[in-house]
Amino acid sequence: MTRFWFWEADSVEYEIFKKYERALVTIGVNFSLEQVQEALEACTYGLEDAFRSTIDYALWLQKNEKQVYPNAILIRALQEQWKPMAWNDEYLELPNLESPGQRWWNAAASIWGYDVRNQLVADVFYDAGTEFIKFTNGKEIKIETAWRWEWDRLFNYATN
Repeated sequence: MTRFWFWEADSVEYEIFKKYERALVTIGVNFSLEQVQEALEACTYGLEDAFRSTIDYALWLQKNEKQVYPNAILIRALQEQWKPMAWNDEYLELPNLESPGQRWWNAAASIWGYDVRNQLVADVFYDAGTEFIKFTNGKEIKIETAWRWEWDRLFNYATN
């Protein structure tokens, strides 16, 4: 799980971060970069606006087939306290902003059914830039490995 020493796990900042983390990682933000962490630490106001602006601008750049530099965009948004131009909460539901873990989570519901998935999966989380699945039996697996395994093999792993 990505944690920053300057935010408490139950703080408003951390809650905001978790809301936008997956979309930001999916567009390419690397939260383990020192410059990104320094900008986050220095941000005392407008964190949510900066996250939204970064996502909004990255989507605009992608739509217009322009180069996206997500780390630089986030750093500038934090430092300059950008306000989002055309934010829509539905952006977080866009397929191109779904992380591989979100896509796996949705596929697991389709394959196993919602009840079975919810009984087997404790969490889908990031740790040091890698996305993992934590099963209720205590086992963990990288998302990329889960995608390579067949669903029956993964089910056995999650239940044994």
